[in-house]
Amino acid sequence: MKRIIILLAVIITTFASISYADNGITWVSLKDGMERSKTEKKAMIIDFFFGPECPRCASLQKEVYDNPVIARKIMADFIPIRIDLTKKMTKDEEALGDKYEFKNDCLLLFMNYEGTLIKDQKGKKLCFIDKVDPEEFVSYLDHIKKTYEKASEKKAP
Repeated sequence: MKRIIILLAVIITTFASISYADNGITWVSLKDGMERSKTEKKAMIIDFFFGPECPRCASLQKEVYDNPVIARKIMADFIPIRIDLTKKMTKDEEALGDKYEFKNDCLLLFMNYEGTLIKDQKGKKLCFIDKVDPEEFVSYLDHIKKTYEKASEKKAP
């Protein structure tokens, strides 16, 4: 009986892990993400991330990225790129951060496959965030996707 309970616990844990992995975001490096973006013609989410030590990053992770609905949307519609600010950055990562005046702080950028910044409905860039409402973030993702698709259609011959 004990063996059956242990076996069931292992099976349940395994399936729960697989289910969570399917819903999670698989972050890639800037170099790999830019290459994939060009190949797949998808917009990029570039997150300059400090981790749990940063209240903004921790909030974004917990409230947005760990949300399975948002994670699936990001994985389906965007190339997710994470730049770990706790490690030494590459020259390309530093140059991108400097271009948008990140001052070694958290930064969130949406870019097209050509590396051009995609702005929000009011023409502003989404960069520094203190707290994000998950529903607003989903709305923002939808807007970015529509804007990006319209711009791509105009470029198509």
